[in-house]
Amino acid sequence: MDLLKQMADAFVILIRTGAVFRVVYCLVRMGMNEEEAAMYKKRARNTVVFYVIAESIWQIKELVLSYFV
Repeated sequence: MDLLKQMADAFVILIRTGAVFRVVYCLVRMGMNEEEAAMYKKRARNTVVFYVIAESIWQIKELVLSYFV
């Protein structure tokens, strides 16, 4: 059970850092190429939406587990 919790925590950290790096990458690319700025702006927005959904799912899982355990 302890290994499973460690793996879940590692996935959460991976999702958080990946989302931050992806948004930073998109912002840098928007600054470098103005012609493709709209595309990278949409990609950054999609990354933020993914992060919000992932965090929401994680929090709902924690609430359900704390309720039933």
